[in-house]
Amino acid sequence: MSNHALAERHRLAELLAAAGPDAPTLCAGWSTRDLAAHLVVRERRPDAAAGIRGGPLAGWTQRVQDSYAERPYEELIRLFRSGPPALSLFALPGADEAANTIEYYVHAEDVARAGDDPRPPRPVPAGRAEALWRRLSLPARLEAGRRSPVRLELCHPDGRSLAVGPAGPSTVRITGEPGELVLFAFGRGARTELEVDGPSDAVEALRHALPLPERP
Repeated sequence: MSNHALAERHRLAELLAAAGPDAPTLCAGWSTRDLAAHLVVRERRPDAAAGIRGGPLAGWTQRVQDSYAERPYEELIRLFRSGPPALSLFALPGADEAANTIEYYVHAEDVARAGDDPRPPRPVPAGRAEALWRRLSLPARLEAGRRSPVRLELCHPDGRSLAVGPAGPSTVRITGEPGELVLFAFGRGARTELEVDGPSDAVEALRHALPLPERP
């Protein structure tokens, strides 16, 4: 059985190690050191992980993450690469695959596509691309769908599609490989290879709410 989360974990660890602790990422305001600390806190400190998405515990989460960021960078990568500890929720059967396939794919691309000389999109194995597509619906609705001012149709190259966002007279169609659509849904659209089609006013309204591929 494929373990896509494990494969993406190892790739992300390799990218972090190669980039060094002070490289930029696509996570606003975070260096690679910050990202590595976030990854370790997320699966090893459940008391702090609850504030990752904001809320009353966000300050505590930030203090814990900052303390981890002060550790040696190589230690952070080692902890992340070794996987969740036995008592972590992510150590439950199937939890890592379900929760982290997209998480680690996005963060790997956060490292690979950042900076002035980003790496081009990599070919994603067919099985992993299918896993990303199957998991796209929820984050697309919770992330892109909530932020978009227009109806979105996220289109797989094989013709499958997913509609999210508010109903209205205009729809913007975003077409591309599943990994590129995942990155768009999480606000990384400026560094993706996607086709964007729709009425010009709807596309411009969307561009103000969510990053789209940079114009040629």
